[in-house]
Amino acid sequence: MNIAIINGPNLNLLGKREPEIYGGRTFEDYFTELQAKFPGVKLSYFQSNIEGEIITKIQETGFTFDGIILNAGAYTHTSVGIGDAIKAVTTPVVEVHISNTFSRETFRHQSFISPVSAGIIIGFGLKSYELAIQSFITVT
Repeated sequence: MNIAIINGPNLNLLGKREPEIYGGRTFEDYFTELQAKFPGVKLSYFQSNIEGEIITKIQETGFTFDGIILNAGAYTHTSVGIGDAIKAVTTPVVEVHISNTFSRETFRHQSFISPVSAGIIIGFGLKSYELAIQSFITVT
């Protein structure tokens, strides 16, 4: 099984950025833990603060991977283009958020990603990524 994890803007600052919301770990440290926890799954990781790079990565992985885990960060609430990229590919996408977006500012309650995703996991901290991996293992 081949799963791509794609993170959007400001997620490169995990461990530094608002630790009361996002925790104190870097994603790179957590990614190493995920690889150890799921040795039978080939995980790849990509992060970008640039919308077009995220769209390109969805297109690159969206026909050959078994799953995409996408945390589009703030682009979740603004990017029609990322939503369109998900619609254009055949690989299922699970939308993930570390925080519960519905307990935050009102603008975070809308997602251009949710309607075109296979599922949504929000509010479980970094564990949201693990739950997404498990969803691909048990559903496929």
